[in-house]
Amino acid sequence: MNKKLLCAALLGGLGLAQAASAQEFDDRWYVSGSTGVNFQDKDRNTEDSLFGTLGFGKFISPNVSLEAEINYQNPDKSSNPNLWWSQYGVSLDGRYHFRSVDSKWWPYVRGGIGWQRSEEEYAATPNPVSPGQVEDSNLALNLGAGLQFDFGRLDLRTEIGTRVDFNDSSYSAPSEDQFTDLLASVGLTVALGPEPMAPVAPPPAPQPTCADMDDDGDGVNNCNDKCPGSQAGQTIGPDGCPVPVSIDLKGVNFDFDKSTLRPDAIAILNEAVEILKRYPELRVEVAGHTDQCGKDSYNQGLSERRAKAVYDYLTSNGVDAGRLAGPNGYGESRPLEDKGQAFPGCKSETNRRTELNTQ
Repeated sequence: MNKKLLCAALLGGLGLAQAASAQEFDDRWYVSGSTGVNFQDKDRNTEDSLFGTLGFGKFISPNVSLEAEINYQNPDKSSNPNLWWSQYGVSLDGRYHFRSVDSKWWPYVRGGIGWQRSEEEYAATPNPVSPGQVEDSNLALNLGAGLQFDFGRLDLRTEIGTRVDFNDSSYSAPSEDQFTDLLASVGLTVALGPEPMAPVAPPPAPQPTCADMDDDGDGVNNCNDKCPGSQAGQTIGPDGCPVPVSIDLKGVNFDFDKSTLRPDAIAILNEAVEILKRYPELRVEVAGHTDQCGKDSYNQGLSERRAKAVYDYLTSNGVDAGRLAGPNGYGESRPLEDKGQAFPGCKSETNRRTELNTQ
């Protein structure tokens, strides 16, 4: 019989050691109290009696709780109710709760180990030393099962269990080395502290939309990109499509009847060189023009020399000649100011120019 009880205690302890699910749970500390009837092992020669417990514990997982408990009982001796017999002790117990996350009631099993102390009086002879007293402290094992009902901060428990008391110094039963008591109880647990907040799930990661993507890397998102196949080096407009690059060389003007570059023209041409280097796919025409003074044939040659001066400056400063069309001279055929204006066209510096026309 003793071996069976010990095996049951070990199996119960192993079951309590198993981990449960990873659900969230109320892990607040709680206090517990219970009362019930202690049905005494008949070999003790004591009457059944009431008992009480007080405990302190917490859930360490959604299905496992640990609890430290003290107990006390004071049964009468069957042979002489006037003789004192009492027992008290402490234990550490684990309970495995068969519950789901939304359960309002559930069964559980209990297993634990403790320490019990008994104090027993007996009629001794001669009378001057009567009654005698035996006191002993010993190991005890707890096994049980019950139901627990969830009322929020307050839980109700009903339980039936057994306590194996390894007491081998009983006066009433000197041949026994252990006693098995049956205990039936009802109790409460009260959670301490504020109710835990439900975990807040992180918001789902936003799914990328066309407004967040730019497949061709042109700086225009896919929603607004009407030309999704843009190439590196192209100048891109707000709709994602290539736009022509405008190079304004209206300030590259020449003195009357001259084809040499002036200092102010050099500064503007330097800016043109930087733009052409920035956009390596850009191709331009170098076009020279004159005012309307002089013969057409002379002005044609002068416009070509002016275009050649600009062409040579660009290529000598790192612009690939393959990107330049020309140099082309247009003489006086494309004036910016007409002969019919207030000032004759031959006096207009604006017409004595060289332009870069994007292609």
